[in-house]
Amino acid sequence: MPLLIQNEGLDCINSTADLYERYQHLQENARQFRSRPLVDVDPKCVLYVQQREYAATTPADKYVSVIGSDDATTCHIVALRHTGSGAVCVAHLDGSNTWAEVLRILKAVLSLSQHCKDGRLELHLVGGFKDDAKTSEKLSVNILMAFDRQKENVHLETCCITEMNDIVVNGTHRPLVYGIGVNVKTGDVFPSSFTCKGPAEELRSARTFTGGPVETHHALSFSLHFYANKLNNTSFMWQLAEIYDSGRGLVKIGPCKWSPNSEIGFWLAQNDATILKYLSTSPKAEPPHFVQHMKSTIQFILDHPNSESLFPSGQPQLYHRTEQGEWERTVQS
Repeated sequence: MPLLIQNEGLDCINSTADLYERYQHLQENARQFRSRPLVDVDPKCVLYVQQREYAATTPADKYVSVIGSDDATTCHIVALRHTGSGAVCVAHLDGSNTWAEVLRILKAVLSLSQHCKDGRLELHLVGGFKDDAKTSEKLSVNILMAFDRQKENVHLETCCITEMNDIVVNGTHRPLVYGIGVNVKTGDVFPSSFTCKGPAEELRSARTFTGGPVETHHALSFSLHFYANKLNNTSFMWQLAEIYDSGRGLVKIGPCKWSPNSEIGFWLAQNDATILKYLSTSPKAEPPHFVQHMKSTIQFILDHPNSESLFPSGQPQLYHRTEQGEWERTVQS
């Protein structure tokens, strides 16, 4: 069945301009969404999703009240919710393998809703802007088309993407909304920012930087030209990483793998402009902390040249939430 907009099937579209021209109410919905105040969510109730990750849970979750993600420029943040079960999945997509990623998102929500006979699947899509390379628009259309090819009915409720998420600041295009949160209990979706991006923020960033889970690992060369090309090459079939076991309330990281490579230390000596130019799809639109984030990720990889040491016996790192609301690593026997 197609992606549904006001209970009607999505017409064939070639661009986001086509979408907004044919379904003009989506423009007004996007304007209303982006005008909502930015919410700085309490870290003690958040499950944060990084780039190329996804997480799903239900209102019965005792440990997570909000799932969210931010720092999306050309990336898109997807929230899919089942109105009957209340199950929700949030994913941060960068175009690496969109069609397979959409399947994983659907499976995550449906698996938590299998005993619920009533309700429907509702999609909220936020991200991108009018970048020169049209990377945002390509991803917008690919995500919409991927959902449109699924057998389940999915209702598009929020669509604040590309030109409807664009603002010009000092002559430069950039996103209006960089992040969203979803209230797991109520289903409310809102613009948001997150000060805490853990647990294991640097490890998770290293996994994204080096290519993903261990089963999809490539022996990567961190040369300047390779990484610059990698950012815009969707032929790398890296898997979207599921980070949360809602049944046990545990964040699961890895195992993942990278090869020792001291050459990446080259980046630590580069100035901000060089790092933005070669390690970003949108150098003029990145948030202020982007460069420091990239440097800390590279330093983490240099400090841990043998990634296997981070995963004793090949087991993932597990984190549980303490009574104080902090994520704490679980000691595995």
